[in-house]
Amino acid sequence: MPAFAPADAPSLPLHVLSPDDLPDWLGGPGGAWAAWLTASGFEAGLGDVRLLPGPKGLAGAVIGTGTAKERARGRFGLAKAVAALRTGDWHLSGTLTEAAAKEAVLGWLLASYRFDAYRGTPAAEPPRLKLPEGLDGETLLAMAAGEYLTRDLINTPANDMGPEALQEAFFALADAYGASASAIVGDDLLAQNFPMIHAVGRASDRAPRLLEMRWGSEGPQLTLVGKGVCFDTGGLDLKPSAGMLLMKKDMGGAATVMGLALMIMRLALPLRLRVLVPAVENSVSGSAMRPRDILRSRKGLTVEVNNTDAEGRLILADALAYASEEPEATIISMATLTGAARVAVGPDLAPFFTDDAEMAAAIAAGAATGFDPVWRLPLWDAYEPMIEPGIADLDNAPSGGFAGAITAALFLRRFVDSPRYAHFDIYGHVPADLPARPKGGAGQGARALLYALPQMLDL
Repeated sequence: MPAFAPADAPSLPLHVLSPDDLPDWLGGPGGAWAAWLTASGFEAGLGDVRLLPGPKGLAGAVIGTGTAKERARGRFGLAKAVAALRTGDWHLSGTLTEAAAKEAVLGWLLASYRFDAYRGTPAAEPPRLKLPEGLDGETLLAMAAGEYLTRDLINTPANDMGPEALQEAFFALADAYGASASAIVGDDLLAQNFPMIHAVGRASDRAPRLLEMRWGSEGPQLTLVGKGVCFDTGGLDLKPSAGMLLMKKDMGGAATVMGLALMIMRLALPLRLRVLVPAVENSVSGSAMRPRDILRSRKGLTVEVNNTDAEGRLILADALAYASEEPEATIISMATLTGAARVAVGPDLAPFFTDDAEMAAAIAAGAATGFDPVWRLPLWDAYEPMIEPGIADLDNAPSGGFAGAITAALFLRRFVDSPRYAHFDIYGHVPADLPARPKGGAGQGARALLYALPQMLDL
């Protein structure tokens, strides 16, 4: 779990310098290293780090903040210090705004994440940072802990993270924070009217299930719904081999709402939390759902299955209908749902959809505060006919290829009765190492939502 260096521990200074600050620093406090830094080409570029030698070994380090243009192009540049410094306790030295200090500290915590469960030799312990005065360390630690959980769940391969293992992690999270948790498993899904969750997961020998968690007894109700497809072969509309390589991350929505739930419970926010995760494996067998099958949903709407690889919206539909049976709730769904979202905004942005302007404004503000970029896309009513096949109420995979992320969000909206609803179409993966975001599983939108909740729910 992420941690700060103790306030009273001996620590080395990490001098934070902008290109404008550098000449004065070299002519003053940093004069002893002026020749060394000049010779090494240090110009205080974003994340550029140099160790500073001293008479007894290491005297500290310097890191550049870069230009405003550099900072605008990349988050968490100062987190590069974690890899460069390797170990020991450090403190920030220099003039930073509160926002810049917060970004530096959060980035440091996120860059300290290690996933070495499958390595023979554990990775070295990362360096620790002291919490600068004036920052809310509890919130920073909660956000990092939630992100660690999300990354761990996504990074775990599908042979060890099937529906049952996801349930175990879900129950462990509930137990850690005094929440209640339950599961509806296998054919009990049919008995309790979750037919589409059952239809998607029935082909696997690892039974489908619906996981539910409740926490808190007072305040407004927030219901989080996360897609938990623990592996997606595509079903009978089988994905090509290359298309399956990342499909252990298809439970990234579940992992992200679990990470957000951890943040909420750890910070004891004054709300009533409900978390729903339909957990399945989309497999191939004689009992798999078929193209052109027509499924009846919990809400009663019928759905023609025109692509068995568009299964995430089917399981979410039953869960969202269930969530809407408590009409006072604000509902948020998160899912690794469409490739169209990645084509639209790439891997670094999480598009979201809502009809509620106040929710949208709160989420956008939260994204800026939490260094967690999102982008609002429209629930474009003119595209509603695209999800109506004629033979059934809804089509799970409209033909034509246009506006795939929007039509998926419109499909989900059909199952939500609450007027306060937002849907996030996340990627859940970092394709290549970035500052504070190692290659692999990643949460998106959770920090934006954490900071949006006070405004969204009037906490």
